[in-house]
Amino acid sequence: MINIQELLQVSSRRHSHLCPRQVLGVRMALAGADSLGLDLPRTDKNLLVIAETDGCFVDGLEVTAGVSAGRRTLRIEDYGKVGATFINVSTGEAVRLAPQPDVRQRAHFYAPNETQAYAAQLHGYQIMPDQELFSIRSVNLNPSIEEIVSRPGVRVNCSVCGEEIINEREIIVDGFAYCRTCLGTGYYHEKDVIYPVIIEAAQLFTNS
Repeated sequence: MINIQELLQVSSRRHSHLCPRQVLGVRMALAGADSLGLDLPRTDKNLLVIAETDGCFVDGLEVTAGVSAGRRTLRIEDYGKVGATFINVSTGEAVRLAPQPDVRQRAHFYAPNETQAYAAQLHGYQIMPDQELFSIRSVNLNPSIEEIVSRPGVRVNCSVCGEEIINEREIIVDGFAYCRTCLGTGYYHEKDVIYPVIIEAAQLFTNS
């Protein structure tokens, strides 16, 4: 039987203290896996978790679910939300969990002796029922689970920078493969460098 206090202790050892978001991560992993009928922690790759922020919340997910970026069972799509989607890789079934909008206020009802909001959340989140703590909704993935997981050994070189792209993350424009950066949709660009071919490729991509 899973002991939530042991999970919280393991998560807190990654920091100097235990915080409410770690508690949310631990509780969310338990509730998400339960919604899919999956046991935790996982030692296989049948559970994929997509977190919508980084930070201590993700530590709770990792510790509880046994997922990690290195094993490609954890992804982060940074929307700035303490939410996550749990996917059964075998079936494609997916559920998204997020804290209830008024969860901070609800926590006070479960920790009435705590006068500070932080302490009320820290303790309330540990004992609140799942339905009080989270919204749980079935979702469809975009892209599909097959596109997210991709296939082993698939690689191609970007037509502009020449760098290798794995996991079918290239974008095809007029039969040519481009990385996101060379199409202007990456998270960085080189200082004082503008490639006419990149601009042209981006225009093709926009017009396609």
